[in-house]
Amino acid sequence: MKEIIIASANEGKISEIKNIFSDIRFRVISLSELNDVPEIIESGDSFEANAEIKARIIFEKFRIPVIGDDSGLVVEQLNGRPGVFSSRYAGENATDELNNLKLVSELLSFPEPHKAKFVCTAFFYDGQKEIITKGEVKGRIIKTPRGTNGFGYDPLFIPDGFGKTLAELPADVKNKISHRAKAFEEMKTMLKRLRRI
Repeated sequence: MKEIIIASANEGKISEIKNIFSDIRFRVISLSELNDVPEIIESGDSFEANAEIKARIIFEKFRIPVIGDDSGLVVEQLNGRPGVFSSRYAGENATDELNNLKLVSELLSFPEPHKAKFVCTAFFYDGQKEIITKGEVKGRIIKTPRGTNGFGYDPLFIPDGFGKTLAELPADVKNKISHRAKAFEEMKTMLKRLRRI
């Protein structure tokens, strides 16, 4: 069976992507399943730049088709922060809880609603072809986390049209509406069309 690497070791993210890609003939591999993975420094100033950095570094090492992605939370009242720094908003090795606490503390001086969106950019690279797809989901931030199904900022984010946070929604619902689902569903469609998977 052919393989495709998802340039991430985030188990929550990998689980979502494997679910989306469950009907393809390729075996989806995460970085945690590989040995001697090179360090990836997300030095880009955009989601797209970071996704490309990940894909190219991992492809050069393993010579297997790769999808790199970068995603994050963009909050209107914070001028787009945390943005590309979403996973390390409270510091380099910050936990989800610390990132959430920092976000809530920065929103205390602003009136509700705290409009925000999750954004994801996926970048496919196989040494020849580059494919870029994007997805986003709009919503608002609440100040008290709710739910245990998600990760990252999911417990603080209520998507438009819903009364529950992403962390309260069942996985099958989240996987239909999330920014990552949209970016990777489009990626899957593009890869099938170009016969890359």
